[in-house]
Amino acid sequence: MENNRKIIAFINNQPIFSNYIENLPCNIQLKSRARALRKAGVLSEVIFWLQVHKGMFWKIDFDRQRIIGNYIVDFYIKTLGLIIEIDGASHNNKEKYDQKRDDYFISLGLKIYKISDLRVKHDLNNVMIELEKYITKEFGKKT
Repeated sequence: MENNRKIIAFINNQPIFSNYIENLPCNIQLKSRARALRKAGVLSEVIFWLQVHKGMFWKIDFDRQRIIGNYIVDFYIKTLGLIIEIDGASHNNKEKYDQKRDDYFISLGLKIYKISDLRVKHDLNNVMIELEKYITKEFGKKT
């Protein structure tokens, strides 16, 4: 990584440095599926989206239902190369699939942050505080 990474935001007065990953693969055939997922509106994803859309979370830009390779991720922060997954019942009994998917994302240089569906619904304030701490820890220092 280059030493002069751009500051993309400040969280609690701490600079957050860009970790943009260029040329991510994208299976364009998943475009209509991603659009359908956005429209379907899983409750926990909608709740989370209302906290982060339009730069409401420290002026950081989030994408919803982003295609990366042959996968669709819940949320993606392109300036950080950070995937945010909200894990609900759809992830039950899919440990091998999820691990393969995670390994693929990591091989691209992406980071993954997982949040449980129940926590978004019942502990949103702490979820957002923990996300702030994670981003500050991972992207708040130059490497």
